[in-house]
Amino acid sequence: MKLKPLQHTFAERLQALYSSEEILAFFYELIDSFYGVSRINLALNPDIEVEDASKLTDALQQLEVQKPIQYIIGKTEFFGLNFKVSESVLIPRPETEELVSWILSEIGIQNSEVRILDIGTGSGCIAISLAKNLPNAKVYALDVSAEALQIAKQNAELNNVSIEFIEDSILDVKNSKLLSEDLKFDVIFSNPPYVRNLEKELMKPNVLENEPYLALFVDDNDPLIFYRAISNFAVNKLCAHGVLFFEINEYLGQDMEDLLQLNFKNVVLKKDIFQKDRMIKGVLK
Repeated sequence: MKLKPLQHTFAERLQALYSSEEILAFFYELIDSFYGVSRINLALNPDIEVEDASKLTDALQQLEVQKPIQYIIGKTEFFGLNFKVSESVLIPRPETEELVSWILSEIGIQNSEVRILDIGTGSGCIAISLAKNLPNAKVYALDVSAEALQIAKQNAELNNVSIEFIEDSILDVKNSKLLSEDLKFDVIFSNPPYVRNLEKELMKPNVLENEPYLALFVDDNDPLIFYRAISNFAVNKLCAHGVLFFEINEYLGQDMEDLLQLNFKNVVLKKDIFQKDRMIKGVLK
């Protein structure tokens, strides 16, 4: 079957849901992923045919119910690296790349002996990006989800980095390997669940209906539950002058400053590319 007519079918069936630019981007990404046909290939040879178009038509049906394309093709890119994704993990966001850049700038690329802990690693995108750029660092990554850790381990192997993965909940770490061993960290960071239920109406259906609830939402009555637990944990597990980094809810910047200032100094609240309060760091007092 020729690809060009299918391109027109995509445009017709998806026009009510997506912009024409998005539809084209989806189509080209799908044919490249499924058939190895690039946009340029199709432009130069509009008569290109594929034997089995079922993958493409199945993907179209999934796009019609607003399933994210990253889950359809099972992969995405983050910080210049390739990552596998499934519905067990959040799709990495561009804003989170800013957090990685900030951490790297604070650590210093030449610092080869840092020990780093990622709490709530998900796909492993932050931990793996740091490990790739700090090849001599020792990186640990924790998550409560066995399914997420399976994806993260695959991504570590895909990107040829060594990370020690730990299955545990930061809300209940009494028996954690992290506590049983005499480990101290130079850097602890986390992008924990921070979306309040009251903010659901601000979110797009493709996120609400597909991405893991456990990794997104917190109770309206205690939106800082993970930040408080991680901050308390960090007080005991950071080295002297160790640094704690968070990605945060844009509406809770002041609350996060107040929380960190209890046990940390040099607290800095940082905006993302959209000028929203998105990241914060503090140095252990």
